[in-house]
Amino acid sequence: MSQATPTTTPRRELPRALRPFGVAQYRVLVGALTLSLLGTGMWLVAVVWQVIELGGGPVELSQVATGAATGAVAAVLFGGVLADRVSHRWILMGVEATKAALIGVAAWLSLTGSLELWHMVVLAVVVGATDGFFYPAYTAMLPTILPPEQLLAANGVEGMMRPALMQAAGPALASAAIAAASPGLALALVAGSQVIAVVGLSQLRVARVHREVDAVGTHPLRAMVGDLREGVAYMVRTPWLLGTLLFACGWVLLMMGPIDVLLPFAVRDHAGGGPGDFALVLAGFGVGSAIGSLAVASWRLPRRYLTVLVASWSIGSVPLVAVGLTNQLWVMVAAVFVVGVTSGMGNVIWGTLLQRRVPPAMLGRVSSLDFFVSLLLMPVSMALAGPVGEAIGLRPVFMVASLVPVLFGVAVWVFARMAKDEVAHPLEATVPDAEHALAG
Repeated sequence: MSQATPTTTPRRELPRALRPFGVAQYRVLVGALTLSLLGTGMWLVAVVWQVIELGGGPVELSQVATGAATGAVAAVLFGGVLADRVSHRWILMGVEATKAALIGVAAWLSLTGSLELWHMVVLAVVVGATDGFFYPAYTAMLPTILPPEQLLAANGVEGMMRPALMQAAGPALASAAIAAASPGLALALVAGSQVIAVVGLSQLRVARVHREVDAVGTHPLRAMVGDLREGVAYMVRTPWLLGTLLFACGWVLLMMGPIDVLLPFAVRDHAGGGPGDFALVLAGFGVGSAIGSLAVASWRLPRRYLTVLVASWSIGSVPLVAVGLTNQLWVMVAAVFVVGVTSGMGNVIWGTLLQRRVPPAMLGRVSSLDFFVSLLLMPVSMALAGPVGEAIGLRPVFMVASLVPVLFGVAVWVFARMAKDEVAHPLEATVPDAEHALAG
């Protein structure tokens, strides 16, 4: 384990979950991440009510959500290759600057009454594409800032911040702006937060990318294809990785469309709620996810980490069935709170698992494949959710979405032989370099 340096606070002075804050560059990154996630949280609510204000319903919101998912899936493989070649700081700054400019234009169009539904679809595609660059770069950056033993805590902090800001604080601010003025004001606040995030990211001073330079004369496109081929080969020959990603692909197909497209209408039509009530349901998920993330960050990584991971995501989806069965807002809040707790726990374990078991030089590409494979069917989920919800109603959609993932989880756990794998590769007991050698 690494020793404390002048830039760190001795680890024994801080609880396990707070030890990464002893590193100065991590504090800078967290500050910028806070602003970025806050803006994303405001965007999630602003885009819903902007579409509704423009006369849209479930089908139109499906189109916007499909655009965002399509943009992310289309960009993420290139984003992963880029993250293994280019400064992570520059990638993150470019992402935030692009979002600030485009959402700022949308805010101006909204406030002047010139915004149209097709504008929102195009904007969603580009904003989704920026996520395809952000995720691989951020995942690959953390191990360059922190020692391996602090990655679980750092992922826990990020896992706590993400829902707290994206499902609680951000939606609350957006709802207040919408109530006070219009969705256009909320979009303007999103753009402002991204601008400040760029300023914060510009203060980062991090290590260079782990890659060796390609041989002279290699065509850039051929080199990128080769990089991607290496990442795919690693994924295919690594059962725990391939199995988890296939599970995530099925989970996303069933869950994301109902959550992103139909949940606002379940709140409105079943519980008689408005923007504030929808924000409250999102806050329930956010608070639950923050609690689950913080809890995992405060403990050692579970010895049966793959089993806990799959159980968290599969069994943890079951309470969402209540959203389709109830007309009580508090039941919806309680249901998504439980889903949030289990989701947060699984996400922290997963992020740490990638950073501990994937070779550093390949982490950006594997992270992008994680994003790509797990979200491959998200556009399909978004596109189907609105029409299917209107055709058969919300209740059967939420029942299928919440119960079938349990079957997926059991199948993947058996297929990938996760029980044997996690015993053979105990992360808390191995040296990180040796772990990379064992990862395949």
